[in-house]
Amino acid sequence: MITPGRDVKDINIDENSSIEKIFSEISQSGGFESVNLSAGVDILTEMIHDEKCLRFVSFVGAVVSTGLRGIIRDMLRKKWFDVTITTCGALDHDIARHFSSYKEGSFTMDDNQLADQEIHRLGNVLVPVNSYGPLIEEKMQQFLTEEYNNGVREMGTSEICQMIGKHLGEDSFLYWAYKNNVNVVVPGIMDGAVGSQIWLFCQNHADFRLNLTKDADLLSGLIFKAEKSGAFMIGGGISKHHTLWWNQYREGLDYAFYITTAQEFDGSLSGALVREAISWGKVTQEAKQSTLHAEVTTILPFIFAAVSKKLQ
Repeated sequence: MITPGRDVKDINIDENSSIEKIFSEISQSGGFESVNLSAGVDILTEMIHDEKCLRFVSFVGAVVSTGLRGIIRDMLRKKWFDVTITTCGALDHDIARHFSSYKEGSFTMDDNQLADQEIHRLGNVLVPVNSYGPLIEEKMQQFLTEEYNNGVREMGTSEICQMIGKHLGEDSFLYWAYKNNVNVVVPGIMDGAVGSQIWLFCQNHADFRLNLTKDADLLSGLIFKAEKSGAFMIGGGISKHHTLWWNQYREGLDYAFYITTAQEFDGSLSGALVREAISWGKVTQEAKQSTLHAEVTTILPFIFAAVSKKLQ
């Protein structure tokens, strides 16, 4: 026997409607993804409120090339999360945008012309060559040399992120992670400019090592002691999977909110709904969970505004 839910109600908003009013209205609208959005905001709010919860945020590096970097920064500034799982591109873009700037472009630009002008294209974001590779090489070699001269001979990715963060400023998400003791782990750190510079540094300093098992020790120490855990997963790929993977060791997440543009028909990890992770023991059967299909640079500012208001 299937029991229908609440009546579907029309949305009623006007020019004076607050963000709380809008989210309250869509929560009762029965409207496709809007219900998942409203549920996700409630899950995220409860997770942040829960003092017993070890809170994760994961995100893909591409979003840091956009203005969404400011939302990522502010979530860490507000201490919403204890652990960040991300990709090497996030570190690359955080460094590059602190010391230089990217430009607006479009998806329809001629890539041959851009290559001739020494401009990389990331979707509709333009990345001048001199704002990326050469700049990151200069800064990373400088940062690593400083650590090496202070006697450091081995680092995990969380320590690499702390090192970078302390050299950046308040515009940077890595700076706020460093300042607020948020652990940032990058399981695929070799897949990007920062990782390449670590490799290059090791070629010239044979006694220096990147040790990924230090990150495993860090995560296991947190996971095995956590009474509860929750995750806000922004995009899929390795950052999402690493978050789920480690939480299986405590029988799964108790809170999970996932935003994706991927579809599940191809069996991909990025397309998998949160509920699929239940079968793997990565999300508990009783978890409060929601998957939202949406483009994150469009929707996350509204989620951030709504959760900020709820947390006041």
